[in-house]
Amino acid sequence: MDTHDRAAERFSALVRELAPKAGFDLTRGAGGRAALARAIGTMSESAVGRMIDGKTLPMPNQFETIARILHTDVRNLLVAAEVISGTEWPEGVIPDVRSATSQSPLSPEAYADSLGLTDPMIRRMLISNINEAIRAQREATEHATATGAP
Repeated sequence: MDTHDRAAERFSALVRELAPKAGFDLTRGAGGRAALARAIGTMSESAVGRMIDGKTLPMPNQFETIARILHTDVRNLLVAAEVISGTEWPEGVIPDVRSATSQSPLSPEAYADSLGLTDPMIRRMLISNINEAIRAQREATEHATATGAP
């Protein structure tokens, strides 16, 4: 079993553990896989099935949504998918995202550097997720401003 297969199985085990707690019955025929696909919004039911069966990992831009839907921290998903190691980002630790030379936030690329991520695919996945989170926050802020919502 190669590293990708092992990561897909670990990720699957975590999703199978968390999904029922979040209200998704993943038993075949129960509708939970379809409901999870609808909740994620960017995965087909068959893609969710392959993820749950431990055959594939989600796309990098889907990790944050899956974490939110399953009521877990994206760190847990990244560790399960072996994108990062649990020792590099220990549970309960919020990595320092500030530059050592200033109080300004690090760029997504600099943050990947600070975590010691050198694999190009893993870097692209993390940077994509960070950029997606920034985009989603901007949209939420703009919507709140436009509607007067808190």
